[in-house]
Amino acid sequence: MLDEKPTHTGPGHAAPEYSYPGDLARFVRDRWRDVPEPPGGGDPLLDTAALEGFFAACYQASMLREEERPVVFRAILAEPALFDPERRPPEGLQRLAFPRSLPFDERELRRLSVVADPQRTLIGVQRDEEGGLRIWGLINSGTRWLRDVQGGRRAGAPLPPTPVVHVNAPASIEAYKGHELVGKLQGGRLSGSRVDPFESEWLPGQFSGFLEELVERHEAARNSARELSGERWAPLETTLPHRIARRMMKRVVSVLRDARHGGTVIFVPPENAGDPPREHPTYIDLRYPFADGPARLSFPDLIVDILNRLAQLYGAADHEQEPGAVGWEEFEATTDAQIEALDEALFETAHLIAGLAAADGAVIMSKPNELLGFGGMISGGLPDLKSVWRALDLEGEQVVEEGTANVGARHRSAYRLAGALPGSVAVVISQDGGVRWVCQKGGRVTYWEQE
Repeated sequence: MLDEKPTHTGPGHAAPEYSYPGDLARFVRDRWRDVPEPPGGGDPLLDTAALEGFFAACYQASMLREEERPVVFRAILAEPALFDPERRPPEGLQRLAFPRSLPFDERELRRLSVVADPQRTLIGVQRDEEGGLRIWGLINSGTRWLRDVQGGRRAGAPLPPTPVVHVNAPASIEAYKGHELVGKLQGGRLSGSRVDPFESEWLPGQFSGFLEELVERHEAARNSARELSGERWAPLETTLPHRIARRMMKRVVSVLRDARHGGTVIFVPPENAGDPPREHPTYIDLRYPFADGPARLSFPDLIVDILNRLAQLYGAADHEQEPGAVGWEEFEATTDAQIEALDEALFETAHLIAGLAAADGAVIMSKPNELLGFGGMISGGLPDLKSVWRALDLEGEQVVEEGTANVGARHRSAYRLAGALPGSVAVVISQDGGVRWVCQKGGRVTYWEQE
């Protein structure tokens, strides 16, 4: 079942119906016990009125600004006793209690948002003796909890299974049970579904040729090592190349979201990666192309180097037994200096791509992940689209039609390209941190909002 209350409508439909923090509180209570329980036990949830008060103050704070900066933060509704005073990041959560509690209201949240970096800190909130809410301190979580969003290798400490709010943008709040999304209120629309294209089948399907090429290059290196030096490399789990590649793209998206200047990354089919023949249409005017050479292939080269080193490392670990398949757990756990250096280089490549997206125009890559250039301007001569389709589920099986009149030029350009160039994939990041993946699916230009 889709847990969504759609408010965006296609041309000719009735006016949208909006939701508010009270609706989110009821939404969360209805779905709370359906969300997997984080490690640590317990399943506390306050009554709807307390939840509404928690969400309402966070929602109101999201509408404010502090010294011209947007108010963004994380807050957790949990007693201080749930946090061990002796722990600290990266493996634990550090409790920093105030001598006296503070009022829990939008003004205090605005002031604390300046020092409570949402990537590293939570604002601790608890109920007082009268049943109201007070701020008791801060919790230093470190950044490992962002692994699933930013692509880190090691997991952080789990949060207790209590209500957590992420304030990301004006009128945009997300409610979590620990680290698990329960519901969100964005643009007046309620949703309880997490749509992460990285978890879909359609997105890796778009890059199947690239993933097959990574495997072929790794197998060629494996065979060469065996023939030249007799080395026995460990086999790899089939999902490992995809997971490493996905991790790098997550970092690109994450850096762009955090920068808050927006940007676009476009992947074009291999046959469209070079200069088009004169009889073919020009889809993109690339202002800053990179000259052909090995540097354009640094991303796939690094992935293959990581795969090769992992197979070599774990194959040499035990000469008496046949080595087992190497997967994500081994990649996370290894402290091998060569793997660490390659992993750092992969993240630097991700930051490079994200930095190029700050220029006017899009970063252009081929679907084999060759970095072609930046400053790409999508041709204004491509047919305009009056409407596109918003995916309501992970695979885009359920969609709703939306007009394009109210979106910005960056999104409209991506829609035009997807409509004119089947096989292209665009990632559009807004200044407020919103992310849309755009491509053709079933002959319709469809987009997914990434959480």
